Amino acid sequence: MSKSNYLENEVLNLFLKGSAHTQLTGGVFLGIISDENPTDSSVTEISAGSYTATSEANSSSRPPITFGTVSNGSVSGPTTDIEFENTSGVEFTVRGFAVYDAATSGDLLYYGQLATDKPIADGDSIRFEAPSSITITEA
Repeated sequence: MSKSNYLENEVLNLFLKGSAHTQLTGGVFLGIISDENPTDSSVTEISAGSYTATSEANSSSRPPITFGTVSNGSVSGPTTDIEFENTSGVEFTVRGFAVYDAATSGDLLYYGQLATDKPIADGDSIRFEAPSSITITEA
């Protein structure tokens, strides 16, 4: 799991320089990515038009994700299952996930790889199960 350069800069500016930061009011959102070795500059999100997220009626945006209680520098989620179903008719492979500050566009906050790549044929799905499919740890 990696923190984006954007978020690293925001944290440093907030805590070491006292710079103002706009609080996230709309929550955070989960995307799925196809990169084998993602970096800030190479996170390739699988288009929202390629899937339907069962937790979100609008297939043109990322579904919201809620995390549990922060403890000892870690937080896990989602607090409810999030499933992405392939509705594009074209197979794709999910290799990772990304957390953003907006349902569309927005800023990348965190990203990580799956333990095993998941090919998704038309009609197949990938599920991030509650309560701890994703754990974010600050070291």
